Amino acid sequence: MVSPKIFVSAQAVADRAGVSRSAVSRTFTPGASVAPETRRRVLEAAEALGYHVNHLARGLMRNETGIICLIVSDLGSPYRANLIKTLTDELQAVGKIAMLVNTDRSDDSVDAALRQAIRYRADASIILSGMPDTSITDLCVKNGQALILINRDDSRPGQFGINLDDGEAARTVVTAFLRAGCRRLAFATSEAGTPSLIARENGFVRAAGEQGLEVIVERHGRTGYDAGRMLAQRLLMRRERPDAVFCATDLIACGFMDAARHQFSLDVPKDLCIAGFDDIEQASWLSYELTTFAQPVQEIARKSVSWLLAGMPAEQAQNPLTLHAELVWRRSIRGG
Repeated sequence: MVSPKIFVSAQAVADRAGVSRSAVSRTFTPGASVAPETRRRVLEAAEALGYHVNHLARGLMRNETGIICLIVSDLGSPYRANLIKTLTDELQAVGKIAMLVNTDRSDDSVDAALRQAIRYRADASIILSGMPDTSITDLCVKNGQALILINRDDSRPGQFGINLDDGEAARTVVTAFLRAGCRRLAFATSEAGTPSLIARENGFVRAAGEQGLEVIVERHGRTGYDAGRMLAQRLLMRRERPDAVFCATDLIACGFMDAARHQFSLDVPKDLCIAGFDDIEQASWLSYELTTFAQPVQEIARKSVSWLLAGMPAEQAQNPLTLHAELVWRRSIRGG
């Protein structure tokens, strides 16, 4: 038989410490005035009784709960895992609680999970990728939630958007390929069709076109390592195979590079230059030493939390923030 939970009240702490109920409240309110001796007695009583402040109840009185919902897809991606870790670290550092909703499944469980989060009265939701359907965004808006949209293009008034300058990154990698003497360019991507992947593709094709070069674009499956292997087989079996490939993500690049080396006996970067995007941990491994673009994960997390702490100002929400992805030179491009 499971014993019922026993909750210790603030009044019980006050009775044990011999102080008023308001003295207990002030002791656990940051910045509130309370005499040192009173604070000591209250803290000792709270420790003895196992008392903890009910922050949820306090928040509801102020019409806030401190809960931030993270709406996520592709949880297995190293980039996504790093972003989730960094965001939760930043949120916890300022006393917020993260609630995770996994949108990888396509059935009604996603809708049910999100509705459950809304019933918990989360203060805001952060949508971490372009994959979840816009209906999820609509559901949040209808329930009065503040929204932070990361790498999406469906911004609305009152929402705070954070995007990367994918077009500038694409232009940079075209320049790097040209300096390496490459002229037969390709773009390897998945069939996910997220705004960030499309922006990288369009930017790369446009920048190459400005140099009088055409780009072969190949798409396959989900965004991951296996897609990279399959894309390599398609592109590298062409009669005029590319001598430089910009992969939409690092995981795709890792799969592409392994296939190029082990199935086609190509030397990277002597025979083939490869670039990725995200700067996941694996990109720095000696097996890959991949030239890539580092997503500013720490800055994304800090900007998101700063907007929440500032009271979600409308003037910032009307102007989506664009951040720079820094090029990280390694050995997968000649001259890097």
